[in-house]
Amino acid sequence: MKNFFAALIALLLPVLASAQLSISGKVTNQTGEALPGATITLKQTASSTVTDAAGKYQFNNLANGTYTIEASYVGYTINSKSVVLKGSQTINFILSANATSIEEVTVTATRAGKNSPTAFTNVSRQELQKRNFGQDLPYLLNQTPSVVTTSDAGAGVGYTGIRIRGSDATRVNVTINGIPYNDSESQGSYFVDLPDIASSINNIQVQRGVGTSTNGAGAFGGSINIQTTTRRDTGYADISTSAGSFGTVKNTVNLGTGLLGGHFSVDGRLSRIRSDGYIDRASSNLKSFFVSGAYYGKSSTLRANVFSGYERTYQAWNGVPDYIIGDNTIPNNRTYNELGLMPDGQYYKDQVDDYTQNHYQLLYDQKLSDKLSFSGALHYTKGKGYYEEFKTDAAVANYGLTPVVIGTDTISNTDLARRRWLDNDFYGVTYALKYVPTDALNLTLGGAYNRYTGAHFGNIIYTAQSAGITPNYEYYRDDAKKNDFNIFTRGEYKAGDVTLYGDLQYRRVAYSFFGLDRNLNNAQQEATLNFFNPKVGLTYQFNADNNIYASFAVGHHEPNRDDYVNSTPVTRPKAESLKDFEAGYRTTSEIFKGGINLFYMLYSNQLILTGALNDVGEPIRQNVKDSYRAGIELDGRVKITDNFSWAANATISTNKIKNYGQFFSNYDDNTLVGQTFKKTDIAFSPSFTGYSELSYAPFKGSEIAFVSKYVGSQYLDNTMNTNPAGFPVTGDNRFITDRKLNSYFVNDVRLRYNFSVHSVKNIGLGLLVSNVFSKKYEANGATYPDIEGGQVVNYNYYFPQATRNFLASVTLSF
Repeated sequence: MKNFFAALIALLLPVLASAQLSISGKVTNQTGEALPGATITLKQTASSTVTDAAGKYQFNNLANGTYTIEASYVGYTINSKSVVLKGSQTINFILSANATSIEEVTVTATRAGKNSPTAFTNVSRQELQKRNFGQDLPYLLNQTPSVVTTSDAGAGVGYTGIRIRGSDATRVNVTINGIPYNDSESQGSYFVDLPDIASSINNIQVQRGVGTSTNGAGAFGGSINIQTTTRRDTGYADISTSAGSFGTVKNTVNLGTGLLGGHFSVDGRLSRIRSDGYIDRASSNLKSFFVSGAYYGKSSTLRANVFSGYERTYQAWNGVPDYIIGDNTIPNNRTYNELGLMPDGQYYKDQVDDYTQNHYQLLYDQKLSDKLSFSGALHYTKGKGYYEEFKTDAAVANYGLTPVVIGTDTISNTDLARRRWLDNDFYGVTYALKYVPTDALNLTLGGAYNRYTGAHFGNIIYTAQSAGITPNYEYYRDDAKKNDFNIFTRGEYKAGDVTLYGDLQYRRVAYSFFGLDRNLNNAQQEATLNFFNPKVGLTYQFNADNNIYASFAVGHHEPNRDDYVNSTPVTRPKAESLKDFEAGYRTTSEIFKGGINLFYMLYSNQLILTGALNDVGEPIRQNVKDSYRAGIELDGRVKITDNFSWAANATISTNKIKNYGQFFSNYDDNTLVGQTFKKTDIAFSPSFTGYSELSYAPFKGSEIAFVSKYVGSQYLDNTMNTNPAGFPVTGDNRFITDRKLNSYFVNDVRLRYNFSVHSVKNIGLGLLVSNVFSKKYEANGATYPDIEGGQVVNYNYYFPQATRNFLASVTLSF
């Protein structure tokens, strides 16, 4: 028997030796980004595999011999390599985008490339899928440098906000397939109107600073460039459900035909999200769908996207009063929502925001020659909805009515419910022409013309007393129109190791609105602005994996609707301008990928937040002549072992206004008390933000991630929490005495496990435990200080975020 086993082992030794050979590598695109999900095929064995989230693949147990390896990825040209295998080898692939890639021109026309002298972060579909448990898109971007997010409802479902480098959403330019998404008038981006859009996104690029030329309102803090679903060659069906704290439930179905007849594909998604919210009565009822059909020709692509979102959200946009949060004897002191409170102590059940937004996009990409390609898009967005609210003891004179006399009673005030409507249309064309005459030179000519029309009107739908109000009485109506035209040309020229970059943009904005004229009468007003935004930069390439860069960019930004309608032609706010200086270093290797970026953003006439909100929760702003932001951003990811990695970023900044003055209303004598600062901090601008993600994969298909976010203290206004001389503040807790947000450090745990069973391609299980240590903190707020009784009284409102909460998910892929 011993001799038998010895002979058997001797016979198997050559086989065992040959079985130790392997081929492994990584698949990236021309900008160095990993391509997860790429297909790698060994022609001789007919075996294949797909790349992981890092773009890596591996074949094991191979014998000596000659192999042909083929790498393919949707939208990219197939690449094949031949290898003579005598020992384990590493074979990497760099794939070039082909003519069927919509991203090639439509999206990259407004994006930064690997060597662009711009600070940016790319987020892949796989990264979004890992983070997507049903929270709004800003929460899924919370890991990018210099980003701070907040939620009105406290748990990331419903109305959420995002700031980049301290700049709010009105300064963050958002495009979807190169088409502007920011509201033309308020300039904000309301992702609540597109619930679960993350489930239909292929990738995102987040730029910081002015960045590259783009369509829509100028980017002052940054830009978010979204590309939606692209071609998948095989059919699929995904069913996903998430559920967790605060009654949150998300249901999503994704379907796709794959490539039919070599030319056609259809993809679709249907989603529903419901949540009660952490804050009282901050419920959300959200629905959305996404349908995309495409035709792929030999050198062209035509894609039609239709997507829609509906939201009905109970209003929580005022926050929680400071005296409520500061009183620990109140059981719900951190979740109290006073909106909709009626005289009988009940809450008005329809104190809601109710809005539907439908998007239609037609995208065309044509390869005209080996050197020239064109992309164009037609788009139309229809939005209609209202916010409804209960008003106690409202004066009828404020609604264009005269008091009504009934018998001996004069009705001059009444409880009422009103709806304030917005019915708007946004449509236009975007285009880009890309010319690449040589490997050393590429040129892009692009631009857009967009038109917006918006009807603003209000109805009274209920009154406690007649007051002479007819059913559905319309008490105001005003219309707005906005034409937005831009054209830009951008070029990159490579001379040896140096790449020179230039970008010139002209933008013209014509806005018509209903507002106060010089005589303080409401009338149709006009405002026309012309902007020239040049950008230059250079990149020095040490080698394929290391470069340094520097750039200078100019940006301009027009005031928003509230800035205009709350002023007269004499007091009308000025457009703001920005000079943005950026410099940095980037490196990429198998073990470490990261960079460092320095920025100095010098503003003229910046529209800064005063800390107050208007009656629908929008920030109130004013011009300041001189202000700046300066800082350093660091980000990186290190592969500690094959199964363990650490990603982190941090931003250290100083954000200042020079020669700032603020007035406090003194209600003791009806005067204004001034306060001046030679230099003061800009509101809502923390001097330090940091992010960390420790990720461990104990076995194939699994992930355990420990995610941390730190945000330094922020001021609610621009006074650095100081008060006019001689006017003290009294109180016994920081909520009443401070006009600031304390720093916070929040930690999450995320678990994922993916496996397959029989006919189910993938079963994905996930668990997200947010704020695992149950930290009590506020991520946003507002303040209305004045002087009463010889002292400063702070009327502060805060947005507390949820303590420990969880979401669990199950996904089935067929």
